[in-house]
Amino acid sequence: MVLMARYPDKHFDLAIVDPPYGILSKFGDRLDKYGQEFRKWDENVPDIAYFEELRRVSKHQIIWGGNYFPHLWELNQKSYIFWYKHQPIKNWAAGELAWTSHNKPAMCFDYMSFGNVNQDDNRFHPTQKPVSLYEFCLMEYAKPGDKILDTHLGSGGIAIACHNLGYELVGCEIAQVYFDKTVRRFAEHQAQTRMF
Repeated sequence: MVLMARYPDKHFDLAIVDPPYGILSKFGDRLDKYGQEFRKWDENVPDIAYFEELRRVSKHQIIWGGNYFPHLWELNQKSYIFWYKHQPIKNWAAGELAWTSHNKPAMCFDYMSFGNVNQDDNRFHPTQKPVSLYEFCLMEYAKPGDKILDTHLGSGGIAIACHNLGYELVGCEIAQVYFDKTVRRFAEHQAQTRMF
């Protein structure tokens, strides 16, 4: 909220956010490898004021977990994104929904081309999304020169996608442990890019 307050109305062309849904604490010990920072993060479910401010500072929004925020349903947008994860863990969701403010048909990102969601050994955040998912969002919903906002940077996948595709990103992350890991991840990606 502090970050968004700095910007005038509609400053960003597109906000792509993945706020906490407040549901993952029920998985208990299965998430312990992500540490106490995650437990604190997942408890901070944004209120309606957050979504109003997000819509104030951005022309369009993609909100992961949009199905957990009923007030978004009232906006009657038809353009959802379904991320089909090919989840191998029984009783876990097969995919995730993102609400979008766009007036486009619903779209599906099929993760099969990239394996399943749990194959990445470099995961350090429990809601970490693949860079390819963010690239898909940018290619389908952004235009060259658009300014992108992410209020919940997490593992920084969106930062890598924006770097790869040439978008300007403003992002923030309040959990220091995730911020530090994201900075390292991004620096390593930039170093690899320069090598090739």
